[in-house]
Amino acid sequence: MGLFRLRIRELAKQQGLALRAISRQANVPYSTVATYAGSPGMATADIPAVMRIAEVLGVSVEELVEVIEET
Repeated sequence: MGLFRLRIRELAKQQGLALRAISRQANVPYSTVATYAGSPGMATADIPAVMRIAEVLGVSVEELVEVIEET
């Protein structure tokens, strides 16, 4: 299984958004947004949550996700 990271912090900083604001607007628990934003590599994620976060950030899911290790 490959690993990926979500570019939440980077994109939020570019837009001047706090993680709590992203959490509220995406209707995703703050703990989830913070975990996704801080994780150096994940194997799984809640796809509907990732889609809502991408929408709040105004990017596609493809732009939000960075593959860091392929199998």
